Amino acid sequence: MKKLLLTLAVALVLLLIVLLVNTFRLPSRQLTDVPPAPDLTGFPVDSAVGRLSAAIQCRTVSYTDYSLTDTTQFDKFLSLIRVRFPRIHSQLKQETVNRYGLLYTWAGKNPALPPVLLMGHYDVVPVIQGTERMWKRPPFAGLVEGGYVYGRGTLDDKTTVMGLLEAVEYLLGKGHQPERTIMLAFGQDEETLGKRGATATVALLEKRGIKPLMVMDEGGVVKTDGISGLNKPIALIGIGEKGYLSLELTVTGEGGHSSMPPRQTSIGVLAAALDKLEQNPFPARLDAGLSQMFSYLGPEMPLGQRLVFANQWLFGPVIQRILSGSNSGDATQRTTTAPTIINAGQKDNVLPIDASAVVNFRILPGETTKTVTQRVKEVIDDERVTVKTYGTFSDPSALSDPEAAPFVQLHRTIRAVFPEATVAPYLVLGGTDSRFYSKICPNVYRFMPVRMNDESLKMPHGTNERISVKDYTDMVKFYATLIQNTNSLPPTP
Repeated sequence: MKKLLLTLAVALVLLLIVLLVNTFRLPSRQLTDVPPAPDLTGFPVDSAVGRLSAAIQCRTVSYTDYSLTDTTQFDKFLSLIRVRFPRIHSQLKQETVNRYGLLYTWAGKNPALPPVLLMGHYDVVPVIQGTERMWKRPPFAGLVEGGYVYGRGTLDDKTTVMGLLEAVEYLLGKGHQPERTIMLAFGQDEETLGKRGATATVALLEKRGIKPLMVMDEGGVVKTDGISGLNKPIALIGIGEKGYLSLELTVTGEGGHSSMPPRQTSIGVLAAALDKLEQNPFPARLDAGLSQMFSYLGPEMPLGQRLVFANQWLFGPVIQRILSGSNSGDATQRTTTAPTIINAGQKDNVLPIDASAVVNFRILPGETTKTVTQRVKEVIDDERVTVKTYGTFSDPSALSDPEAAPFVQLHRTIRAVFPEATVAPYLVLGGTDSRFYSKICPNVYRFMPVRMNDESLKMPHGTNERISVKDYTDMVKFYATLIQNTNSLPPTP
């Protein structure tokens, strides 16, 4: 017995040594000694804010049903930027894609180098009917009050478009010419899946054989209130995003009078199928963006959390259990299952013949729309339930390398403009236009250089959207710094 206890004690001591060695060998991934970004000398802040305000007043709302789109507002926006950014429109090559998609090319000194492509979208989601009264300022007035610009698009995503245009206009005024070509791509329908804009732009670039060294779109932000275990600002760079799939489940029953129902009606069969899907979620995984994020955040955490993240081989199940404790945490580690639409029955005393439901899946990298569909059929395991795709769908994007030179340069730029922030890669749970660019570029990143917290993250697609004048100015500084930093990128991927 003593020998057994001694053996266990030795094993525990050795385990503890291994855990501690791994913990203290976990290196910080944060870049240090990064010089601060230079101020934008002579940058006309008030004029830039006025231009952003004018852009917000263009109601560039995109609809899935394109016939509902007021294209005069898109024409108004294009006319606005042509007038307000004269250097860009006289010195850069400008092309339109499907009339409202924009592609600018700023030729570099060395045309042999692969370009860097910076992107955004200027369409916005509608203001939901009946919620206008919930806005403290009108959503399309572009009011500037108390150091903020208010309105739809101030966060998603006209600020990205306008901020990039301001940065390029400023650098042109300073006589700057990049070493490599810089391309700007602005979509007109990101909010409706980007078929007319980003999809067509990528097809155009692919046809021309253009393969950017780096693509950057909207995505992560500087989250000022940190995360659990790390109470400091965190700059999250999206290295990939989930896929999208909706499946329609349909059951056809006998119908008839409700006084003589069968043992299981079409609604009952459908309900059982939905229950099976919810009771059997997709498996949790840490290898689809989470492990990369932990490798950056773990070294910055207190000893206890650092020990856990340095030894995922042992504590992986613990991490997964903790993440499962919240909806947002659970969504980062698995393909999610969400019934969203149910249709059945018209009258309370009539058995419906048909019952159907739509279930939405946000797909983790490593899985596909095909594998998700197959698993759904296996879990339901009922021939009475037919399964077919509903609407549009897309596979997850590839994960871009957080060790690649473009990521490092992006990291460096963030530290130069937001020195207080800890930088980390992460998986974007929603969808952006950048997913289409993975086919022509291995280094696709998603970051919007603006400070936000849990409360302000509710504003995009919500009410009272706004951005501070300081944050907008820092956004322009970030883009100007990033463009200049592209000169230091290696010649090829």
